[in-house]
Amino acid sequence: MTQLDQILASYDYYLPKQLIAKSPAIPRDHSRLLVLDSPNGYLEQNFYQLPRWLRPGDLLILNNTKVIPASIHGHKSSGALVKILLLEQIDLNCWLALVKPGKKIIPGNMIIFPGDVKAEVIARDEATNGRILQFIMPEGLTFWQWLEQWGKTPFPPYLKNVDDAMDKQYQTVYASQQGAVAAPTAGLHFTGELLNQLELMGVGIAYVTLHVGIGTFRPVEVEDITKHKMHQEWASLPAQTLEAIKIAKSRGGRIFAVGTTTVRTLEGVAQSQKIENIDQLMPFTGKVDIFIYPGYRLKIVEGMITNFHLPCSSLLMLVSAFIGRERMMQIYQEAISKEYRFYSFGDAMLILPAAIC
Repeated sequence: MTQLDQILASYDYYLPKQLIAKSPAIPRDHSRLLVLDSPNGYLEQNFYQLPRWLRPGDLLILNNTKVIPASIHGHKSSGALVKILLLEQIDLNCWLALVKPGKKIIPGNMIIFPGDVKAEVIARDEATNGRILQFIMPEGLTFWQWLEQWGKTPFPPYLKNVDDAMDKQYQTVYASQQGAVAAPTAGLHFTGELLNQLELMGVGIAYVTLHVGIGTFRPVEVEDITKHKMHQEWASLPAQTLEAIKIAKSRGGRIFAVGTTTVRTLEGVAQSQKIENIDQLMPFTGKVDIFIYPGYRLKIVEGMITNFHLPCSSLLMLVSAFIGRERMMQIYQEAISKEYRFYSFGDAMLILPAAIC
């Protein structure tokens, strides 16, 4: 890791606004795919051409978290509007949430929601500056039933005029575990047909779960990036996926992570268990807060699929750990010059093992 790799400004770049994707590719797998196949080269493909870059015996690991309708509006007893973004379930009907206006919402306050539901503010969370809310549900109504009726998908603020069709597109086709406040966007490119095609050619498909929360999107605010602290997010590496990893490795297959959240799950588990080799890896359920940046040596992941990320973001730094910051910035300039689409509904990049520095 060079001194420049440690400086926040080294990860800044200019992105023309017209390259920020405002809608998804339809079909999903018709987005563009920039393939890094060597330390210096790349090829331009479409996402549906992914199978030509994978081999029988390879293992593709995806994050099966499901985006919840985490955005809700309520009001105080005075009638003042309160905006809530649920972040993490703490206990039964108890949630950590970001609240606006935060300064005026203190422990002991009661927030009133549609559907005859209330929530008491029981504490302030120092790590997120959020609030712990205990929801009070009417008899015969579960929290999840109520949330599905009244909550809204928390889309990124640059996405306007969201309709029902776009709402469905902001969920991977394999999402099954409720808990995320944002989609694991690298997985949005997959269709059921593409996953079936990969399995038929002998590529393994396995899943982890990381409930995407504030840790994924919290900005890096320190000039020395090594001092940045990630917020913890709930993750799970099930025994079935662990077995698939060990089998693939024993047979010479390559381990590909779909998205930065999958990378952080796998490498975060390896870090927490302090493994020396993959045979020591154990199933895991708990919190991960790993921050991956140049200088980090990958322990499990050998290749990845990712979207194009925000300037100065921890996600950009993670990608730099794979291919080096200088090359990452060069690739981003190439993508901008060729008018690739950026962010959640944008295009994708495949980093093959041969391209990793």
